[in-house]
Amino acid sequence: MSFTGKYELQHQENFEPFMRALGLPEDQIQKGKDLKSVSEIVQDGKKFTVTVTTGSKVMKNQFTIGEESEIEMLNGEKVKAVVQMEGNNKLVTQVKGMKSVTELNGDTITYTMTMGDLTLKRVSKRI
Repeated sequence: MSFTGKYELQHQENFEPFMRALGLPEDQIQKGKDLKSVSEIVQDGKKFTVTVTTGSKVMKNQFTIGEESEIEMLNGEKVKAVVQMEGNNKLVTQVKGMKSVTELNGDTITYTMTMGDLTLKRVSKRI
């Protein structure tokens, strides 16, 4: 199953508490919570390029499954991480005590980040 495509955010859960836990300033959280977000994913075998555009902010990450890569997190911090593939539709990584899962089901991508007992869930549809 190929992740390649453009996906628009449909809804999200726990955005504000999760961003607060990451240490984002309140003004940025309030600005970001209702912005349109589009993710573009290009998959070439085990190589991925993920570009997320939220308002005027563009975040681009490139990684290869099973290899250490530098990933920019939602708060702008850059960290080293290894992304693994589970089955043919799930990307999983652990960074700084957080588990990130990106799951593709048909035309829907569900992105879940868990930190302690707090979970951010973002659901996007292919456009």
